[in-house]
Amino acid sequence: MYETNAGSHDSTRDRPRRRTSAPLGILFAVVVAASGSVGAISAFERSTGDIAQFEDFDVEELAPVDGPAVNYLLIGSDSREGVDPNAPDAAVVGDVSGRRSDTIMILRQEEDGNGAAILSLNRDLWVTHADTGRQQRINAAYNRGADVLAATITAEYGIPINHVVDINFVGFESLVEAIGGVTICFEFETRDTGSGLAQPPGCNRLDGAQALAYARGRNYEELRDGDWRKEPTADLGRVLRQQNFLRIAVDEALNKLAGDPSVVRGLLDAAGQSLVLDPNLDPISAAGTLKKAFATGLNTFTLQAEGANIDGNSVLLALDTPENTAVLDYFRGFGALPVPPTTIPG
Repeated sequence: MYETNAGSHDSTRDRPRRRTSAPLGILFAVVVAASGSVGAISAFERSTGDIAQFEDFDVEELAPVDGPAVNYLLIGSDSREGVDPNAPDAAVVGDVSGRRSDTIMILRQEEDGNGAAILSLNRDLWVTHADTGRQQRINAAYNRGADVLAATITAEYGIPINHVVDINFVGFESLVEAIGGVTICFEFETRDTGSGLAQPPGCNRLDGAQALAYARGRNYEELRDGDWRKEPTADLGRVLRQQNFLRIAVDEALNKLAGDPSVVRGLLDAAGQSLVLDPNLDPISAAGTLKKAFATGLNTFTLQAEGANIDGNSVLLALDTPENTAVLDYFRGFGALPVPPTTIPG
């Protein structure tokens, strides 16, 4: 199926939900799925010793697991750690000082493993930071620690965070390389001068660098009738491309695992190289419960928001709407799953 473009994202109100950012979700979903394949649990157990934990993480900012579900804060980070500045794909990763959260998702896992949902939080949401009391974009909280980001989400939205998982760009590329690339179809010649994406028309096998460029690109253009035309949907188009990539990457990874179980080793190595967990998270236990949820599909949501300019900052303000209240109540733990959801098959 060729990729299709959505309507403009530049309107005053963002579309209400059922969208997710994907770079972190792809790795997390595939590693979890891999951990349930034949012979992989023992390999996963041997690999967990290689997965790092956050340093100087205040576990007091995490809510105890006490209820019918567990909330995982999933962070796709802009950390340049491990990136070779002389590598051909260094431009895709960029050169930004410090750390920023490129992707922020909350995955709610039902205790019995019979379902899961993801709430994507746009990194430009304007919130009050828990540690300073200052208002800034939500992604800036991560620059002072994953625990600060978790505390900020809880304070701003009332969502308890039980565990935190972080992955950097190197891990995203490693995942794609571990499964031999991912096939994406393009109706037109396509480029993104910001991320480095460059693809001819047709169904092309993307390596790790081009996959990252596809998932992160914000200046997506197609060559139509001899002219380069920029996709008008901005971040909405980016999120839709990430959703498309998630579906394809998970399907291809699981198919590859079925035919070649040795791929598990590469997936687990990618996790060991790039995942960072909170000190309370047992990756083996998490893998066992999450595997079932990914198999049944993910209900995905985001918040309705409108654009604003505050002190020269272009930001998003979450709206006080019944739709937002329903989504937040579910992730807070005292509301039903909003319906009808859109499901991304696992």
